[in-house]
Amino acid sequence: MNVLVTGSKGQLGTEMRRLSGGHPKHRYVYADIDELDLTDGAAVKRFADACQADVIVNCAAFTNVDGAEEQEDAARRVNADAVENLARTGRRIIHISTDYIFSGEGWLPYKEDDEPAPRTAYGRTKLEGEERLRALCSDAIVFRTAWLYSPWGKNFVKTMLRFGEEQDELRVVYDQVGSPTYAGGLAKAVYAALDADEWHAGTYHFTDEGVCSWYDFTVEILRQANAITGDNRYKARVTPILSSEYAYKTPRPHYSVLDKQRVKQTFGIGIPHWTESLNECLKQMIQKQS
Repeated sequence: MNVLVTGSKGQLGTEMRRLSGGHPKHRYVYADIDELDLTDGAAVKRFADACQADVIVNCAAFTNVDGAEEQEDAARRVNADAVENLARTGRRIIHISTDYIFSGEGWLPYKEDDEPAPRTAYGRTKLEGEERLRALCSDAIVFRTAWLYSPWGKNFVKTMLRFGEEQDELRVVYDQVGSPTYAGGLAKAVYAALDADEWHAGTYHFTDEGVCSWYDFTVEILRQANAITGDNRYKARVTPILSSEYAYKTPRPHYSVLDKQRVKQTFGIGIPHWTESLNECLKQMIQKQS
């Protein structure tokens, strides 16, 4: 099977490339904005035809939450228009979506069939992408995830490592709760869908196991990083604060926990606790720096 991976230089796309050697069942073609403008429908069709793609894994997205609020049309072009262009190629699609399609005001883990209620432009455009995809590609697979990080690109873990080394104090919110997700783990879930004996169309939630606040996450990032380096270089004191004390331009969900029973049962995968995945990622990051 020929698999086209779009957004191949982002966090998930990079992990897909890194792990592809362990999945020789298929042939992979990788494309990012330099090779393919997903907002150009004709170009998308030509590219998919040229590489004879059977399946497209769409890792591309406009993920800047504050930027989407200021540039909703630009976010829609990537998060919805581009997804429609991919769906119109007639290929099977695996698409990555987000917890932001929900309100974030619940208190039980969100199931795949729970009612969407996005509160941000980012969430609205990602939900629109899901809806357009399903309208055109009834056998699509959608993975919703949250709190994604990796050794690549910009993310919370890399930011906290930098701040933890440079600053004396980090003030981090403790009233926003979710499940951190290592992009390498999400890539493995995508490969489980690609390698399965049958195609299991539908919507699935994937994050690492366990729940924490951004404050808890930060404390663990610095603790593990110091244990790995052994020199206590990440010296910042972490202070818990309320969301109301932080000057957000765009509202953030207070509760982003996703129910993962469906993905585990369908694909027979085990999911590690977020602290284990964080350790795997931090070791990669610190090795890259040394």
